[in-house]
Amino acid sequence: MASVGFDPAPQATLGTSALKVLVAGGFGVGKTTLVGSVSEIPPLRTEEVLSTVSGGVDDLVGVEAKTTTTVALDFGRITLNESLILYLFGTPGQERFWFMWDELAMGALGAVVIADTRRLDGCFAAVDFFERRQIPFILAVNNFHGQQMYTVDEVRDAIDLDPVVPILLCDVRERESSKGVLANLLEHLIALAAQPHARHRP
Repeated sequence: MASVGFDPAPQATLGTSALKVLVAGGFGVGKTTLVGSVSEIPPLRTEEVLSTVSGGVDDLVGVEAKTTTTVALDFGRITLNESLILYLFGTPGQERFWFMWDELAMGALGAVVIADTRRLDGCFAAVDFFERRQIPFILAVNNFHGQQMYTVDEVRDAIDLDPVVPILLCDVRERESSKGVLANLLEHLIALAAQPHARHRP
């Protein structure tokens, strides 16, 4: 498998390729945090304060301390090397904003689905979305508070995830960990490109 390196944000040059990547998952799993931790530009965020009205709509179990929510998208950029830039689009996690996912997915090369093992069912919709559209993705298990609650194999069994889909543990608050997630996604895409008959399960 090819190794993907990260140069320290060199200037874009003529011939630079730009790739679109989605960061998806359930409500409060760390999508905004991942985009913000790696973006070399101030990330665009469309967050609103959670109100008492939204409290009756959004499931706050496990994320009771959360005070804001993404209502449209998060956007960030990271330069991998002098010829490759990733544009990151974080999707809203709440079910009432899922109608935006199709538009955000247009032109996406691949995706990162973030999972929180405290609320593993929160990633099911995103996994199903990318499987149905045959958009390659990896699953990043966000270790909140540095706790590893389940092994990769346990997570794969719980989600019934296709063996071809990589799963890795991460802490999206840490820049190097988030960069590692993106590197793993690119390595996965390179591997799929080398095996054109390999696809995610529909």
